Amino acid sequence: MMSRRQGLLLVAPLLLVLAGFFLVPVLMLLPTSFGVYEPGAGLVKGAWSLKNYTQIVTDDYYREVIWRTLGLGFSVTLICLLLGYPLAYLIARGPERWRVPLILLVIFPMLLNLVVRSFGWIALLANRGLINNLLMQLGLIAAPVKLLFNFVGLFIGLTHIYLPFMVLMLVAAIRNVPRDVESAAATLGSSRAHVFMAVTLPLSAPGILAGSILVFVLTISALVTPRMLGGPTYQVMATLIYDEYMQLLDWPSGSALSFALTFMAVAIIWLSSRLTRRWAGMA
Repeated sequence: MMSRRQGLLLVAPLLLVLAGFFLVPVLMLLPTSFGVYEPGAGLVKGAWSLKNYTQIVTDDYYREVIWRTLGLGFSVTLICLLLGYPLAYLIARGPERWRVPLILLVIFPMLLNLVVRSFGWIALLANRGLINNLLMQLGLIAAPVKLLFNFVGLFIGLTHIYLPFMVLMLVAAIRNVPRDVESAAATLGSSRAHVFMAVTLPLSAPGILAGSILVFVLTISALVTPRMLGGPTYQVMATLIYDEYMQLLDWPSGSALSFALTFMAVAIIWLSSRLTRRWAGMA
């Protein structure tokens, strides 16, 4: 049997690569996040301050952006789960001949460039886009409905982009649920609904957790789609960080916001993992 030391030696090269390419660059930004920025003068050498972190929780604008980002992340994750689970169940438990075509349909949008998909939603959701024109022609609305540069447009675009990730995670999880267990529960008199709620759903909890974490992290860290569908005024944390770095050249504030975003993501991932393990009976 492989010892713990041998296992660590096997994964050591991978850990070194991850540390070198991901952990070290992030830690290099830590001193910058405590720096002091003066407009026109740049980063003040030798000056340190906690202001970049305190303003994240004290400034009303920053708090609004944080709550908007978290709300968007939870909303997109929830709707992707609600839409993705039935589709994943159909793929995993449906006829074998339909499995490959359905999976290809799910992953086909992922083959298109992210910018192209975002432009497609701009054409659909604009004031004179296809959706507003169709609604006005049908007489359902008298004037165009604002679907861009707000929560609605960003929510629709991000859901479309990240739904395939959720579906693929759930397909793998549902296929790992033994059919014998479901059959045994049905043999003992459980209805199909009870079998699903008591057996299939809890046993697919790891896939639900993995898919939710993936979609949530991708949503709160997305930059291209929020910039295109949210515009310059509807800010989320990723676009705010980009503006701090590239527009205002305020690297200390951008670094502090980056660490705040990372901390929130890690904390929510840890909490959701604990809750899901307890729900699935694995704690």
